[in-house]
Amino acid sequence: MTTIALCAPKSITQSVFAPQHFDRLASIGTLIDARFEESAAEVLDLLAPAELFVSTWGMPVIDAAFLQKMPRLRGVFYAAGTVKGVATPDMYARGIVISSAAPMNAIPVAEYTMGVILLSNKRFWQHMHRTTMMAAPGNYRRTVGIIGASMVGREVIRLLKSYTMDVLLYDPYVSEEGARELGVTKVDLPALMSQSDIVSLHAPNLPTLRHMINGELLTKMKDGATFINTARGALVDEEALLRELQSGRIYAVLDVTDPEPPVDGSPFYSLPNVVYTPHSAGAMGQECHRLADFAIDELERFLAGQPLQNAVTQEALARLA
Repeated sequence: MTTIALCAPKSITQSVFAPQHFDRLASIGTLIDARFEESAAEVLDLLAPAELFVSTWGMPVIDAAFLQKMPRLRGVFYAAGTVKGVATPDMYARGIVISSAAPMNAIPVAEYTMGVILLSNKRFWQHMHRTTMMAAPGNYRRTVGIIGASMVGREVIRLLKSYTMDVLLYDPYVSEEGARELGVTKVDLPALMSQSDIVSLHAPNLPTLRHMINGELLTKMKDGATFINTARGALVDEEALLRELQSGRIYAVLDVTDPEPPVDGSPFYSLPNVVYTPHSAGAMGQECHRLADFAIDELERFLAGQPLQNAVTQEALARLA
């Protein structure tokens, strides 16, 4: 039988992998339970027989030193999002396949974003604790700007199709035809910032995109518009964002900041037109089980010789979040 190692911090695996996932893995092959308390060094000697490797947040980096401990390794199945911190050239040079459950983590982020869009257009945050109703634009025929047709961005676009809203997209890698297939209007970034009632950021956290949302773009936002960031704080010039927010001209819902969390005393905590959440848009609670389901599904596809749904190639890794 195929030998499978489950290797990740115990404290995290108990949240991601339920008893049925352990049963599934044991039914597929010989399961090595290599969960660790503090460091993967505690369990390295257990890994030598493993051909397949299943893990989640906190997994060890698959570098040359680690690969020496796993001479039979053929595939890595990651029950979490980005593999940027764990996949290495050494791994790819060995011909080892790696798959990520990022499409499943995109679902709750998109659901969070959709909820925020709907509530922001109803001025939910401003209505809290009030005894009288204030004016709100509502959701009919509002314009939503999506920055980045990433996994999350595309899922938000899909969810928006249930509502009567106009959707703009900025993504230099999406063609006009591709935008039509998505059911959105492709525009440049300044146009998106100036025309949207809601701007939602879903670009990858790449060095070249640091502060892509700068002061000049933020000043183009409509009065009363809402800026949503569930991507990464480094994509935004937060000093410029604070200037716009402190003027009271726009609103913001921030699930990510730079640094994260914001420093003590940051206006992000106290401004009445800002909602800050502590990186909670991604998978939580039972949503994490979806990640384990996907990772094990991918493992079974691999063993059956079927194409993986989210294999991450070395070429793709450079442009992913």
